[in-house]
Amino acid sequence: MTLKRILLALLVLGLLAYGYFYIALNWSYSSGERAGWIQKLSKKGWVCKTWEGELALVSIPGSATVEKFQFTAADDAIAAELTEVMGKRVTLHYEEKVGLPTTCFGETRHFVTKVTVANDISLSPGVVVRSAPALPGVPEAPASAGSN
Repeated sequence: MTLKRILLALLVLGLLAYGYFYIALNWSYSSGERAGWIQKLSKKGWVCKTWEGELALVSIPGSATVEKFQFTAADDAIAAELTEVMGKRVTLHYEEKVGLPTTCFGETRHFVTKVTVANDISLSPGVVVRSAPALPGVPEAPASAGSN
């Protein structure tokens, strides 16, 4: 009789833990977008490897103060997109997850779900700088400048 109660208690605890993690991973406290330049992306962790990154936000062009937005990319496909657009101005859509107990899910609460290259740079309300398309016959600069 005692063994059945112990097993039932363990089963109930397991179901409660499963339910908690299911809700914490699928429910978002908030969601939003941040625009800037990805300046860091690395896969970190001793046991649970997660993609951790840093987005440089510049509120006023030419300003010396740069705010940094720390984020996590839980999906390898999102991490590949982030790597592809490094050095370009991007908009990151993120969801904020609250209540995840360990860093196995990510070191930050902000999980990137979508990456978009931003072609327009807003300087102030009504003032927008559009990126120019490549000129015909002029090769684009290489993504990384290395010596051959």
